[in-house]
Amino acid sequence: MNPYIINGDQIEVSELYNLIKEARPVSLGQDVYQKIILNRQYLESRVSDTDSVIYGINTGFGSLCNIQISNENLEKLQENLVLSHACGMGDLVPEYLCKLIHLLKIFNLSHGCSGVRVELVQKLIDLYNAGITPVIYQMGSLGASGDLAPLAHLSLPLLGVGKVYLGGEIMDSKKALEIKNITSIVLKSKEGLALLNGTQFSLAYASVIVAEAKSIFNLANKIAALSMDAYVCDISPFDHLLHDIRPHKGQLITAAQIHKLLSESGVRTIEKLSVQDPYSFRCVPQVHGASYQAILHAEEIINTEINSVTDNPNVFHEADKILSGGNFHAQPLALVLDYLAIAMAELGSISERRVYQLINGDRGLPAFLTKYPGLDSGFMIAQYTAASIVSQNKQYCTPASVDSIVSSMGQEDHVSMAANAATKAYKVLQNLKSLLGIELLTAGQAFEFRRPVKSSDTLEEMYTELRSQVPFLEEDRLMHDDLKTAENLVKKWVEDGI
Repeated sequence: MNPYIINGDQIEVSELYNLIKEARPVSLGQDVYQKIILNRQYLESRVSDTDSVIYGINTGFGSLCNIQISNENLEKLQENLVLSHACGMGDLVPEYLCKLIHLLKIFNLSHGCSGVRVELVQKLIDLYNAGITPVIYQMGSLGASGDLAPLAHLSLPLLGVGKVYLGGEIMDSKKALEIKNITSIVLKSKEGLALLNGTQFSLAYASVIVAEAKSIFNLANKIAALSMDAYVCDISPFDHLLHDIRPHKGQLITAAQIHKLLSESGVRTIEKLSVQDPYSFRCVPQVHGASYQAILHAEEIINTEINSVTDNPNVFHEADKILSGGNFHAQPLALVLDYLAIAMAELGSISERRVYQLINGDRGLPAFLTKYPGLDSGFMIAQYTAASIVSQNKQYCTPASVDSIVSSMGQEDHVSMAANAATKAYKVLQNLKSLLGIELLTAGQAFEFRRPVKSSDTLEEMYTELRSQVPFLEEDRLMHDDLKTAENLVKKWVEDGI
């Protein structure tokens, strides 16, 4: 496969997601390569000045910023930084997310504002292209001063220490380097700090979440439409006239999608069973649409972050300046990750309400969608499970971004908690896939009771694929297996939609 050339062009989250999915190698463009070299040469000229004191380059870190380090200890300073900061705890980060964190660090350093050697960036690329992916843990970042602990674990394989994924196996970094005939590297001044400062941990999670959430939005509309057909809903709440007078972008898109799916359905020939439908059906444009706009807002912030430099200090060789600031502070990501979690939770919440309506025995549907209620429980407990998941999502939606805790002897006195926002939003994302799987299964079961009427072609195709894997529930059987199959089908459709 031809490598993706990092040439300084902007990259968006969808393209980044596909680079990981396709396992495409990367390489540095010539202009980027030269810029990194010039940036490093300028930094070295500044460090050679014995009177120059530059934070993190020849000083300690955090609250130790006023302690100057001698030139002969600058390399040891950087190695110590990586080893001492590798304090990750908790669950392992999924391998594909570790790979994305790795790639984002390469992009971050490729801007030529970090003062690192081009050899360091190339070594990161060599490890990435060889499939050597660092093992990273979920806990340890406060979302300011960079995602320090996770990015320290990212950096360990450069030194030949720590653990990595290779060929689906976790092994010592040293062994993986030997297998791939790659040598470790000695960090020079500034390089350990450049590796550890940055928002790549939180950003990787955010990138995956927003890419999948956009796909889920379209899928949620289709599954909702199948539920509406099964419930014999009125199509008039999706007439464009209603939405033209409240023209929120997400609402307009959702209403148009639902109207198209339902207007072509044979269910329109069935006599209306109620004057008005419950909110979980009637208000899908307003609810799904609002979540979609939250997703779009998050995508805008995340795309900016992908193309930003977030380590510290930053080296501007053309301006003859080295500036220490706070680009590592992940507040922009923390806020939108909390927003994303809420938006996804609402898609799941209204989905569960539709499940609840479908199993209630209303509108000519049997109670719990079984032919033998009493003897069989049918979909009774599937709704319980959905309710449990929805409730957990509500708990995950407690915002992380309003939290802060003082660290580093008060030097780092306000932090974003973006990493915690990221990991809990990721859990909401996974829960949402489960909820949509439950609704898909429930809607499919309910629609069977409307036969021989057919839905629109798009919904019939979706229904047919479901039925190819999960047969109609004639009588009670092990429901867990059906729910997992439907969930996996949702996951497949989400990936196919990106």
